[in-house]
Amino acid sequence: MDEAAADAYLERIGAVRPGVPDAGALAALHLRHLRAVPFENLAIHLGEEIVLAEQPLLDKIVGARRGGFCYELNGAFAGLLRALGYEVELLSARVFGAEGRLGIPYDHLALRVHTPSGPWLADVGFGRHSHLPLRWDSREEQADPGGTFRLEETAEGDVDVLRDGSPQYRLEQRPRALADFEVGCWWNRTSPTSHFTRSLVCSRLTETGRITLSGRTLVITGADGVREERELAAGEVLAAYREHFGVVLDREPVVGAAAG
Repeated sequence: MDEAAADAYLERIGAVRPGVPDAGALAALHLRHLRAVPFENLAIHLGEEIVLAEQPLLDKIVGARRGGFCYELNGAFAGLLRALGYEVELLSARVFGAEGRLGIPYDHLALRVHTPSGPWLADVGFGRHSHLPLRWDSREEQADPGGTFRLEETAEGDVDVLRDGSPQYRLEQRPRALADFEVGCWWNRTSPTSHFTRSLVCSRLTETGRITLSGRTLVITGADGVREERELAAGEVLAAYREHFGVVLDREPVVGAAAG
């Protein structure tokens, strides 16, 4: 990613170029990314191709001002961080599902980011998660606006990420390349048993809480935790995507429509 592309990305998330690639700047970039770029799987239900390569990701997230899911969001964020001088490693994870069952290999992509003060786990592609990076080298509880997190090593040498005592995903420690995640991305966007093919979501963090559009259900959560839920009429959906997420679509995504 060249300087012009990095500057455009920074403008997309409302951030300024940091003077030094340190932990403080990483935290600020992480939070701004979560507030500006939605976690969404609209492409799956619009029949759009998902290409895990730097330029297509920049074209979508920066150029088209869209969001994406983990492979896209963390894949693009890794490119930005590297352009800003950070050393970044892509890590593969398996997500904990019902009854503690683990998902497929390459089910999730997260980042290990090295700074002068040590390594951090950064993740702007897991929906409801930590607002700020987590210390990679700590096994103590870490307080975050999104909950209480803890990283816990397994007997096999992997690392489990827990939120409020509940395991979220299991990370392998071996660094991977973005192309390694193509099989996981393909499965998540095509398998009838994938959560992403069976649901429709667009969600982003706000300064006071979170806003989510699931199908035609709009949910706004405030700072006090009060949840406001409303069913939108068909004619309101595209306007809601524009107003709340800055996402401009020419038709409403519908679960299963692209497969039909």
